[in-house]
Amino acid sequence: MKTNILAILLSFSLFCLMAAEPAAAFVIRKGEKAYIEDQDGERWDVTQAKSLGFKPERFQYGIGRNAFTPLDDSSLSDDSSAVLRNPRVIGITDGTEARAYAIPKLRYHEIANTRIGTKAVAVGY
Repeated sequence: MKTNILAILLSFSLFCLMAAEPAAAFVIRKGEKAYIEDQDGERWDVTQAKSLGFKPERFQYGIGRNAFTPLDDSSLSDDSSAVLRNPRVIGITDGTEARAYAIPKLRYHEIANTRIGTKAVAVGY
């Protein structure tokens, strides 16, 4: 009997945790601009998202700036000996120059900052 009650309470608690929505972002409006404030107090301009039909009030807190360490060109190499066979990649090209970023590597960094030609590029996953 105690085991059944404990199981029911545990299931109910788990259900409540799964059903709970994260806190909505605090929206600040200044004229035509709309900003949300993250958990560190930093403001993010979401005016363009609003113009596309998104509702800033429905945004949720992010984890803040510098939460991920991006890949940069210092981690790139021409050495293919350690490359997995047939990895899934995100590729970019500009004329004759190209870059490819392995999805398994981007899973840990989520963004790669690089240059291709003279253009600064951010590759995200």
